[in-house]
Amino acid sequence: MNIIALISLTIITLLILILFLFIDNLKKQGQIKIAFSCILICLLICCTGLMLQITFTSLYHISPIYFDYFVYVGNCFLPVALFFVSLIFYKTKITVSKRYLLLFVIPVISILTLWTNDFHHLFYKLYSTNINETIYGPYFSIHTTYTLLLYAISLFNLIRFSIKNSGFFSKQAILMLIGSAVPIITNILGLLGIITMDIYFTPITFAIAILFISFAIFKFDFLKVAPIALQKVVDRMSDAYIVINEENKITDFNKTFIDIFKLDTNNVRNKNIFDLINKNNLDSNLKNLSDSIENSRKRDSTIVMEEHFISIDKYFHIEINSIVDNGNFLGTLILFKDVTQHNIDMQTIKDNQDMLIEKERLASLGQMIGGIAHNLKTPIMSISGAIEGISDLVKEYDSSIGDPEVTNDDHHEIAHDMNEWISKIRTHLSYMSDIITAIKGQAVAFSSQDASDFTIDELVKYTNILMRHELKNSLINLIVHSNVDEDVRIKGNINSLVQVINNIISNAIQAYQAHSQTNVDIILNIDIKNDKLIIAVQDFAGGLPDKVKDKLFKEMITTKGKNGSGLGLFMSYSNIRAHFNGKISFETESGKGTTFYIEIPT
Repeated sequence: MNIIALISLTIITLLILILFLFIDNLKKQGQIKIAFSCILICLLICCTGLMLQITFTSLYHISPIYFDYFVYVGNCFLPVALFFVSLIFYKTKITVSKRYLLLFVIPVISILTLWTNDFHHLFYKLYSTNINETIYGPYFSIHTTYTLLLYAISLFNLIRFSIKNSGFFSKQAILMLIGSAVPIITNILGLLGIITMDIYFTPITFAIAILFISFAIFKFDFLKVAPIALQKVVDRMSDAYIVINEENKITDFNKTFIDIFKLDTNNVRNKNIFDLINKNNLDSNLKNLSDSIENSRKRDSTIVMEEHFISIDKYFHIEINSIVDNGNFLGTLILFKDVTQHNIDMQTIKDNQDMLIEKERLASLGQMIGGIAHNLKTPIMSISGAIEGISDLVKEYDSSIGDPEVTNDDHHEIAHDMNEWISKIRTHLSYMSDIITAIKGQAVAFSSQDASDFTIDELVKYTNILMRHELKNSLINLIVHSNVDEDVRIKGNINSLVQVINNIISNAIQAYQAHSQTNVDIILNIDIKNDKLIIAVQDFAGGLPDKVKDKLFKEMITTKGKNGSGLGLFMSYSNIRAHFNGKISFETESGKGTTFYIEIPT
């Protein structure tokens, strides 16, 4: 039996030495490496002492208890070292304090008690290498209880950490469970008398257990990467999560979930998620949440939804994922991403954008109204002149009544002159009506969603009416080339399209003004190609700067300094995309000019 024990101890010692050399060669330093090295040193002391005991006791008839004096140095400090490993492994890092010195009190007393056993017999009353023949002293129970307690706590921490991070049936957890079962089972069998035990059994089984645990830990490179507990990581996530089983009961959660919903940790686990929401008056749409969870399980897919929890006044982006392993449903993971601030920010951006758009629109309207007022002066003056002409004819006709010299031809001539003046008034009134219609349409262009249809003739007419004053004041000509039948109808809001075209023309005018150019042309080309209406606005004002090209349509950018907001083209692009399913592009050449293309499906 001693030969078997000696061989076993030799093999274990070699394995421990290899493990020790491997750890010693690792570059990474840290608490976990130091603590684990202490375990190996304690095991080496135990195994070496026992091998010496087996060898020299039989050869030289030396009392075996003297070797136990050496063995117990490792034996007493081994559970302390294992406890530190488990503590560091579970907490990642510990702060060394004086309170940890208390852990060494019992081991030191145990060693001193053993070394002085001949004087008081508190450790052994009768010592024997056969456990069944040994009679223990009163202190031995204190030593054994302390050792087993530390060993149990250490294994509990290691197994708990492993299960928490890898699952109960993970290879790491199983190896740790097998390792811890070896000394427990063998000692129980020995105490029951099923197997004969001597003093070599317990250290050998403990060494085997440590080797199992070492292999389980090293498989995950714990000395190369700091073993931060998964629970610590998920508790520091900004997003909350819960895991529920088939009965919708919460099986796991993180601290963020507790903090966000202001819940009591003790009243969450194993609680039905819907009962929890009702009990805490969170006021969520339970039907939507329930349906989404059910759909996620049926389809084995991710369901995304957004919910407003009224009681805490928060909006959440919720992701629901089924956890399936080899076709077996394990649970449902629900992630809660707080998007309350995001929604507030988006609403603020929208409100600010609406204000900027309204400001730009009002500024544009103010400019157009100035031009319209000027344009209305001409027809109003003409109508006034026509009214004066008709008044003169009325007086002439009134004085001719009863005059024998006035012939019928004279009456017809007066009537003809009146009709001419009336015709002129009608023409001017029609022009004024067109102006009013155009300006009214522009007043609601961006806010109106009404979609109708219009002709190319109406589009050109509105564009000319609204831009006439600005073009005239700038001494710039608008030349229209249309290769499209005037009766072709385009679906969409004419006022929105007119505002986009006029904005581009206005930009071209300002580009000319920046170079003090007058008596120049802006060309408006209208054509249909590949079932698309192509509207091109071309100027010859020198082209766009490089810093503007890449940002055009993507953000609010302007070349007009404080006189521009950058909203014009930005909103024009958005308008064409949203209302016409079209697009805007441009070509520019430095020193020559720029052409903007509006493409609208017909």
